Amino acid sequence: MAKSILIDVNRCTGCWTCSMTCKTAHNLQTDEFHMFIRTIGGGGIDQAGGRWPDVYMKWNPVYTQACLTCTGDDSTCETPYCVYNCPSGALYYGDLDDPQSEAAQRLEKRRAEGFRMWQQPPWEKTRDNVFYVEKGI
Repeated sequence: MAKSILIDVNRCTGCWTCSMTCKTAHNLQTDEFHMFIRTIGGGGIDQAGGRWPDVYMKWNPVYTQACLTCTGDDSTCETPYCVYNCPSGALYYGDLDDPQSEAAQRLEKRRAEGFRMWQQPPWEKTRDNVFYVEKGI
């Protein structure tokens, strides 16, 4: 398998650091995104769903087909900028078939904890080789 990005949805805090790092590293225009963060909840960015006391909100990083799955540079040890700069440790990069890669190790750990792996559905027209792990769905 090619190198992939693994997203631990339960660790994502919706801070947009990954997306802003990508925009800066690739000199994207103000309205141009190679990835964005979708809020799962009330229908808008950072809007919670549900009613008190049962409110919920979580975030889902979405990689568009414009994503280059870059390999960063020397400063990121060849790790994509988004993964390298994620402050919550929700993003991992590597070959999921290589048991020595950090992404494969995280995937196996999460599977042992009852997480499931999934990808965005085809109609989302997102980047290949981006996988999500999540518990509680």
